[in-house]
Amino acid sequence: MSTHPARKRILFVCLGNICRSPLAHGVFEHQVAEAGLSDSFEADSAGTAAWHIGRPPDARSVSVAARRGIDLTTQRARQVTQEDFARFDLILAMDMANHQALLEIAPDELVHKVQMFLRNSTGDTAGEVPDPYYGGDDGFEQVLDLVEDGSRTLLARLNQIER
Repeated sequence: MSTHPARKRILFVCLGNICRSPLAHGVFEHQVAEAGLSDSFEADSAGTAAWHIGRPPDARSVSVAARRGIDLTTQRARQVTQEDFARFDLILAMDMANHQALLEIAPDELVHKVQMFLRNSTGDTAGEVPDPYYGGDDGFEQVLDLVEDGSRTLLARLNQIER
């Protein structure tokens, strides 16, 4: 990722960094590029667990994203690091369990950066992006729908703040 000082840096986080957070990362980057705002925003994704480090996103995530013109094939799973808390402006958890895990490892002075993705973007008080594995193949499509809506709202809100 670039260190361009004007860019707002967003990190999307789920448990294993192979389904929800790669989808959010890819969707957000895609929407940023479509809006002509690539100089203003950067995105990345990570997991709170280390199970899948170096592996590509789940094939079902790759497939549903590709059907909508979003390429996830270059992404590789990684685990959240302490450096991420300083590097990113917003660290957006996909669910409450990951939010709690992030708060437990965040430096006290940077916990304000850790937020829930859907609460931050849409104001949804439930605020969780469900794990698609429990919904079968349809679960991945449903998660992508949620992520696209949340990302669209997040981008509009962040773009308004940047002006």
